[in-house]
Amino acid sequence: MGIRLDGASAFQGALISPHYDSLLVKVVAHGPDQPAAAAKMSRARWPSSASGGQGHVMVNGPSTPCREGQGGAGGAHPPPVPMGFCEVAVANGMDIFRVFDALNYLPNLLLGVEAAGRAGAVVEAALSYTATWPTPRAPRHGGAADPRGGARLLVGALREQHPEVPLHVHTHDTAGAGVASMLAAAQAGADVVDVAVDAMSGMTSQPSMGAVVACARGTALDTGIALERVFEYSEYWEAARGLYAAFDCTATMKSGNADVYENEIPGGQYTNLHFQAHAMGLGHKFKEVKKAYAEANKLLGDLIKVGRPWGAAGGGGAEGPSRGSRGARGRRCPPLDFEALGRELGARHGAPPSPEELLSAALYPKVYDEFRAFSSAFGPVSCLGTRLFLEGPQIAEEFEVELERGKTLHIKALALGDLNAAGQREVFFELNGQLRSILVKDTQALKEMHVHPKAEKGAKGQVGAPMPGEVVEVRVKEGAAVAKGDPLCVLSAMKMETVVTAPVAGKVTKLHVRPGLSLEGEDLIAVIE
Repeated sequence: MGIRLDGASAFQGALISPHYDSLLVKVVAHGPDQPAAAAKMSRARWPSSASGGQGHVMVNGPSTPCREGQGGAGGAHPPPVPMGFCEVAVANGMDIFRVFDALNYLPNLLLGVEAAGRAGAVVEAALSYTATWPTPRAPRHGGAADPRGGARLLVGALREQHPEVPLHVHTHDTAGAGVASMLAAAQAGADVVDVAVDAMSGMTSQPSMGAVVACARGTALDTGIALERVFEYSEYWEAARGLYAAFDCTATMKSGNADVYENEIPGGQYTNLHFQAHAMGLGHKFKEVKKAYAEANKLLGDLIKVGRPWGAAGGGGAEGPSRGSRGARGRRCPPLDFEALGRELGARHGAPPSPEELLSAALYPKVYDEFRAFSSAFGPVSCLGTRLFLEGPQIAEEFEVELERGKTLHIKALALGDLNAAGQREVFFELNGQLRSILVKDTQALKEMHVHPKAEKGAKGQVGAPMPGEVVEVRVKEGAAVAKGDPLCVLSAMKMETVVTAPVAGKVTKLHVRPGLSLEGEDLIAVIE
């Protein structure tokens, strides 16, 4: 109410002469006073990118990479970053922080404990433990928790030595023994064990919540939780998980495997390694990949293995914020000036960053820049439902998007046009009853239109990509002299960065890559003569 549109003769397909009044559509707003009328006019403005994201997904399908939720202050950062992260996380509702280090390096643990404690959070200082117990080689530490060793013996010994300390046990269910392990840990004196709702449990996730609750019923460990409520909870998450099927690890990984008791691959790392093996065309050789992992572990001194030095936020708290198992590197980190970073971000993006945005940029600068570019291109996609965001609408589907209270867009997807010479498709839709269209790049078609050359097998001077990935850094220029082993570029895929090196000494006569370019396996990177 109170909005009038004068559209003249502006319509889809209309021809506009050079002498036409540039005022194509006039918006008239009225209200009881000037502020009210101005507020109505502001709400009536057309958000130019509101449908761009839907058109992109309709043409190109789901393309948003699901990243592991990561312990905010993992990796190597100067102390102000984990301190600031914990403060902002607590302000946003996080109350429990599990602090661990991949190599149990005490200085890193102390920093994390101090950061979470200063923020007023509940602090859980964790011991990292991996391997089976006992084994013929009698390890100094154990791996994947098993009922007899990692659960009963370890927890029992800790309870005996520290009867007053609350014990909380966390494991993955890769081997399938997670429920038995958690029950054994509880019997040995653990106060808390981690589980996952049934629909999200098993394999490299945590053991089943329903199974643990059911097995403990009627015993001294009875949780008091009604199984009916567990089932209702699981039904919700089963439906939610289906929305993310395109990104689920089950796309390549169909079951857990008890061979983790031999190769000692941590749960989170197992999932990533499995995906990476398939991405590199080595899925059928995953058995050999796991064997190589175990051999590398022995060569490196039988390391404690809990994945990377940062964890995944989840459950009742957040894992972090140890700076990782790189104490010397953490001490060498350059200082960070949050005020200067805030001014830089404000100048770059046109508005001062929020505390959350400032911490995001400090922790993950590249990911934050990608997020801002995405938001700038596609607008407030947080207003969309999950299915629409990930899959896009079906042809003839109608849906509503509430940008804010009183400002709702009514959208109907109509049709996709043919591919044009520029590699674009026209997406037709109705917006609040008006016909609209936008041009969207067809990324797959563009790849086919521009075929990247492949490295010739047997040609010593031709350097091919060892795996699919994105070029994040180029370290040489055309005409540069390189020695054998010199870095040429850095590829990134699934959180794994690979430095591609020169196979021979010589001169770089041709460079075929640039930062941001996506490559397939064996795509030509450079020619060295």
